[in-house]
Amino acid sequence: MDVQTFETELRRLLAEAAGQRENTSCVACTGCERCVECTFCTRSTALLRCHYCLECERCVGSTHCRQSTDLFSCTHCDACERCSQSSYLTRCVDCTSCSYCFGCVGLMGKDFHILNKPYSRSEYFAITAKLKKALGR
Repeated sequence: MDVQTFETELRRLLAEAAGQRENTSCVACTGCERCVECTFCTRSTALLRCHYCLECERCVGSTHCRQSTDLFSCTHCDACERCSQSSYLTRCVDCTSCSYCFGCVGLMGKDFHILNKPYSRSEYFAITAKLKKALGR
């Protein structure tokens, strides 16, 4: 196989995949496209084994997330990007093994942080309750 043949075939495969809209082995999903083995998701795209996600894209093994992209094994994340093995994050990017973080970027193994700064559990919930209300979340 020469480079030209390879490039031509790769472009064909990419165009074919982009045109595919069907879900595979999903249960009770609504308005989703290109999802596989998901349940009860809504208006999401290209999810794999996710459950109860809303308006998410390219997530794997995540549950109860909304408006997030490229999550791996996350739960209850809201408006997050590229986070993994985390839970209860809001507007976080590139966080791993974190829980209860709000507006954090690049953290690893942290809990109860806002904008990458640590807070006590009670402070965290008091501050984020006000922020969520002001942000309409």
